[in-house]
Amino acid sequence: MRGVALWFFASAVVYVSLGMIFGLWMSASGDHMLAPAHAHLNLVGWVTMALFGVYYHLVPAAQGRLATLHFALATIGVWLMAPGIALAILGKTEVPVVIGSFCTLASMLLFLAIVLMNASARTADVRMGAAPAE
Repeated sequence: MRGVALWFFASAVVYVSLGMIFGLWMSASGDHMLAPAHAHLNLVGWVTMALFGVYYHLVPAAQGRLATLHFALATIGVWLMAPGIALAILGKTEVPVVIGSFCTLASMLLFLAIVLMNASARTADVRMGAAPAE
């Protein structure tokens, strides 16, 4: 695994580790008020980022400038959304979660465009090791 695929996957492992620590802290304290922030960190940070990494590993031709932009948007989204949810729950501010949510949505729409631009059946078959369709 290299390039953007590795960036996404390594980030996902960092986020799930942080999510686990956060979950253990909530369990130890008995205070689960911030569970939605924990859940979003695990879902958007671990699951989504890992799936992006797997896609870019399986479709290396998709790695490029748009993929780098995708990584930046997705990362900003995670960095703002999870703590932003906590801040919103605590009644401090909703600004970070709003910005993070829009970044996360933009990253997913960009990912959709990248997937569609790289959706040719012939190149997908070749990448997966199958014989090219004639």
